[in-house]
Amino acid sequence: QVQLVESGGGLVQFGGSLRLSCTASTSIFNFKVVAWYRQAPGKEREFIASMTAGGSTSYSDSVKGRFTISKNIRNTMYLQMNNLKPEDTAVYYCNAFQGSVPFWGQGTQVTVSS
Repeated sequence: QVQLVESGGGLVQFGGSLRLSCTASTSIFNFKVVAWYRQAPGKEREFIASMTAGGSTSYSDSVKGRFTISKNIRNTMYLQMNNLKPEDTAVYYCNAFQGSVPFWGQGTQVTVSS
């Protein structure tokens, strides 16, 4: 069973930055796609960013130009978040597909104060 563990969340001021990490229990290259999602209170979980095994990236319009997804050569993926806004406040989840099977982390809270 694959396990994903997020870290790096916290409280940050408007315009600040945070870097989230997601460490997998297996090599990151075992996943054909890795991604980040978030869920704000009272809202559905939404897609933020993804990266394929080949390195192609995709971003939602709400974070494009501010957030960057990346991964290292071992077992960790990252989400660099810059110019944070109060509307970025949410629980952030990492996601990875091994074949057609999705795996999720437990989530990490990000709170942006105005």
